[in-house]
Amino acid sequence: MSRHLPSVSGKELIRALRRAGFVVLRQKGSHVSLEKRAGSGYWRTIVPMHREIRPGTLSDILNQTGLSKDDLAALL
Repeated sequence: MSRHLPSVSGKELIRALRRAGFVVLRQKGSHVSLEKRAGSGYWRTIVPMHREIRPGTLSDILNQTGLSKDDLAALL
């Protein structure tokens, strides 16, 4: 498993999440709301459309989506 989170923009992160099965619900200002429904559960998160997402914010988004660092790296 990689130690560091990759440096990604909001646009790149949304593209990766869509590959993982998330759909865009809406956008309000510079924040995009995404959701994934599968079987008995669902995951929801909000992605800021920044040039570079801070590591702490990216870590929180990964926790909310159930993805690991390696999953994200494979989707990018």
